[in-house]
Amino acid sequence: MRGPGMRRSSTAVVMFLVLAVAWPLLASAQQSPSMPPPAPATNNSRLEKAYVALQALKRAITDDPKNLTHNWCGPDVCNYFGVYCAPAPDDPCQRTVAGVDLNHGDLAGKLPEELGHLSDLAVFHLNSNRFSGSLPESLRSLHLLHEIDVSNNQLSGPFPSQLLCLPNVQYVDIRFNNFCGEVPAAIFEKKIDALFINNNHFELTLPESFSKSTASVIVLANLPRVGGCLPSSIGDMAATLNELVLLNSGISSCIPPEIGKLDKLTVLDLSFNSISGTLPETIGNMRALEQLDVAHNQLAGEIPESICELPHLKNFTYSYNFFCGEPHRCLEVPRIDDRQNCIAGRPDQRPGEECIAFLHRPKVHCDAHGCIATPSPPPPVHAPPPPVY
Repeated sequence: MRGPGMRRSSTAVVMFLVLAVAWPLLASAQQSPSMPPPAPATNNSRLEKAYVALQALKRAITDDPKNLTHNWCGPDVCNYFGVYCAPAPDDPCQRTVAGVDLNHGDLAGKLPEELGHLSDLAVFHLNSNRFSGSLPESLRSLHLLHEIDVSNNQLSGPFPSQLLCLPNVQYVDIRFNNFCGEVPAAIFEKKIDALFINNNHFELTLPESFSKSTASVIVLANLPRVGGCLPSSIGDMAATLNELVLLNSGISSCIPPEIGKLDKLTVLDLSFNSISGTLPETIGNMRALEQLDVAHNQLAGEIPESICELPHLKNFTYSYNFFCGEPHRCLEVPRIDDRQNCIAGRPDQRPGEECIAFLHRPKVHCDAHGCIATPSPPPPVHAPPPPVY
């Protein structure tokens, strides 16, 4: 499911659509009724390499139930379904393959190494298919690639390090696959706009470089092997971050007060983790916030009224915690969920004995890095000196 922030770079796609529609119209407008149609243009070297790549992909497809590649015959690759051509960026007089979009094709097969011949490719969309195996190593040579979306497939293997070699990639979507292993910290240092790696089998400890990310959307959801803490440097992401989704990622942390610096953030989802402590009052400074979900954690204390006064807040979910109070202003938020807390007078709360037992636990302390601090051991008990006679 794609939320409002799960967007595409529209410029390249619009360019391809305009070319696809306008090119035959312009050609026909220039022909005289008495003139025969022109002969097909001879492929340049770029299109010849693209022909090799696309034919290799067609051969590697083992099931095409929608018959999407039925017209992938002959050298005129610009007329292939799902293939978009445009003037080459370094030579406008030559056409080249700039985009491949076979989304929702239900195609099965593997991705061949020959795809590396698509050296001018800017957009590569294969989401919602049944491709298996790993991403080709040759993808690292696609230096013009701007968007890659291979989500909702059956791809596997380690994190595709090829993505780290792409200097112009802005949109990375590899979610809902079977990738595994460690996520390299370097991915958060790339100048990308959107990163979706959720619903894989990755292992990840939030690195120090996490807060160096310039992405507007980061989704690390349903990665149960994520560790580490929400760093206090998270406020450094304020200039670009619009959506942060870390639900069900096994994070054991406090929420640092510096999170309030994220004044452009519209969506914050920290639900289904092991987050402790209280909700920082500084969240009330996040004036763009529309959706806040901290359900199914170990949070306690009172809900700060400043959060419920946020002007754009539409959905505030804080159920299944141990909050003991909420301002009346919170009940005026268009959609709230405060079930299974310890709030007197509200329906569907935890049993009293469960709340009392929680209150008797040792108070949670957070260190300077946002991690839950280990309680200091009690001072040693010294036996009194023996009496002097």
